[in-house]
Amino acid sequence: MAAHATGTVEIQAALARLRRATGLPVAFGGLVDPGRRQMRISELSGNATVALRALAVTSGSGLGGKAVALARPCAVTDYSASRQISHEYDAAVAEEGLRSVLAVPVVVRRRVRGVLYGALRTAQPLGDRTLSEAVAAARDVEQALVVREEAGDLLTAARAEPAAPAGSAAAWEQVREAHAALRALAPRIADPGLRAELLAACGLLAPAGGASAVSLAPRELDVLACVAAGATNAATAERLGLRPETVKSYLRAAMRKLGAHTRGEAVTAARRAGLLP
Repeated sequence: MAAHATGTVEIQAALARLRRATGLPVAFGGLVDPGRRQMRISELSGNATVALRALAVTSGSGLGGKAVALARPCAVTDYSASRQISHEYDAAVAEEGLRSVLAVPVVVRRRVRGVLYGALRTAQPLGDRTLSEAVAAARDVEQALVVREEAGDLLTAARAEPAAPAGSAAAWEQVREAHAALRALAPRIADPGLRAELLAACGLLAPAGGASAVSLAPRELDVLACVAAGATNAATAERLGLRPETVKSYLRAAMRKLGAHTRGEAVTAARRAGLLP
């Protein structure tokens, strides 16, 4: 899952959020090419031309390049006339008719991974509220990239041989923890392809699930997977981004379907049914 080949869904969602929250007519962005000091504009929203599409922005050059180099938001009121930036990309910016532009870096683990832009076709200050919304949209992408990396690590671990001897109690605990972690991450993935890959990995860890006579809703199984890994209701709620009351409701529903009277009985029944590893 190379960074330049993924993340487009999250960038698109962030641009839509930015335009919706601010009313900006144009938003665009992209990720930094791995191993290179440049960012490539891959996603555009509200654009009138294709002048900016696939434009490679070098670190330090133009507004976006300045945001990459400084790892902080930058803005200009009149792009072509600004003395705060260099002007390698004026032709493309002018063709799209942009004047006021802001650029916000996407920073993950102290490394700039991409840039989000918002722009007006008039020369006027963009304001603190617009900048705050752009920063919030960038934070969304940052969190999504972190989740992607966690998912990639979990997929790799799930496909590898257990560190403990196969069939041992420790090996089963590793499998069960990986299964719970994958199910907890899957709903947070915006990319449907990656989400399907995570759920497919869950199926490999509990291969008999499809043949079970018991059918649990996805969230019921998510909760039960966390419980099976030893999580309390509070920890399960935090892990899945749910309220504790909601976790209890899902757990009760799962127990009812499995004919269980306790959490332990529910986990045991789910394992016998092939729903959990």
